[in-house]
Amino acid sequence: MRSTIRWVPRAVLALSAATIAVGAPAAALAAPPGDNGTVKIHAVGTPVDDRRNEPHVCVFYLDAFGFDAGQSVTWEIDQHPPTGRTEVGSGTITLPDGSGRTKDMRLPDGHYKLFWTFAGEHGKAKQKVFWVDCAESSASPSPSTSPSTGPSSGPSGSPSTAPSDSTAPSSSPTGGAGGGVPTPSPSQAGSELPVTGAPLGILAGAAATLIAVGILLRTRITRLFRR
Repeated sequence: MRSTIRWVPRAVLALSAATIAVGAPAAALAAPPGDNGTVKIHAVGTPVDDRRNEPHVCVFYLDAFGFDAGQSVTWEIDQHPPTGRTEVGSGTITLPDGSGRTKDMRLPDGHYKLFWTFAGEHGKAKQKVFWVDCAESSASPSPSTSPSTGPSSGPSGSPSTAPSDSTAPSSSPTGGAGGGVPTPSPSQAGSELPVTGAPLGILAGAAATLIAVGILLRTRITRLFRR
């Protein structure tokens, strides 16, 4: 009876040790509290729920996912070689539900490094290296933003904005606002030519009279010779 009682505590101790040994690996596999999130560099226009990192940006923001609710974060951005090593920006952000984003930021073109630190982190701060290159973004505009001003040209290359015939100066006989002397048409020139010398009717009458006188004289001369 005494031996049985003596073995009971030993069995309980062995069972407890086995339970601890099984539970330890599971605890080791679980994410450490306070250091289970990630941060991304996002170009402005990228949705906040997009988990991709964008290392080449112009205007950008910092986007955080999967941290503990209410986590407070301090961030810092420094120049990175070959650009330099000077700090260019810093701030803090609180993640109410473990996620959040900073305001939009813009830096001079160059190479930069983000340091993301918070209470409860294990090891060094989370880091991201990225490039700001706004010159390249502005040098290649999309087709929809290409300039539409300026005269267009047809197949022959001549501008399509040439003045139409309706804008030519008026050539009416009345002169118009230009005050220039109108140029008469050929038909008008023929009908308005000045008549020189005696009128045509008088000349025709004189010719008929001369013909009549000639005929009369010829008749009388003929009669005189017949007598």
